[in-house]
Amino acid sequence: MLAARARQTARFRGTNIRVNAGMTGRATRRWCAPPPDAARLLARAVSRLGLSARAYHRVLKVARTIADLAGADNLTAEHVSEAVQYRSLDRAE
Repeated sequence: MLAARARQTARFRGTNIRVNAGMTGRATRRWCAPPPDAARLLARAVSRLGLSARAYHRVLKVARTIADLAGADNLTAEHVSEAVQYRSLDRAE
């Protein structure tokens, strides 16, 4: 977990952002750009779950945190899939 926090600190150095959750829409587009397969997966989730633009960005932020915890530099479909699953669980309650 400390390594994930260190990755975030390094990523946001020189900005007023401290953690992934604090990213704006523009920052999310910059640091959470999903690869094509992950973008398709996320588009299906938006359609099936009826996610708003805000929820879309929240899923990307969670995926970025999952990637940080895994020590990955870039998002993958697996990171996005896990974040969508958490969102689905959140909506089920």
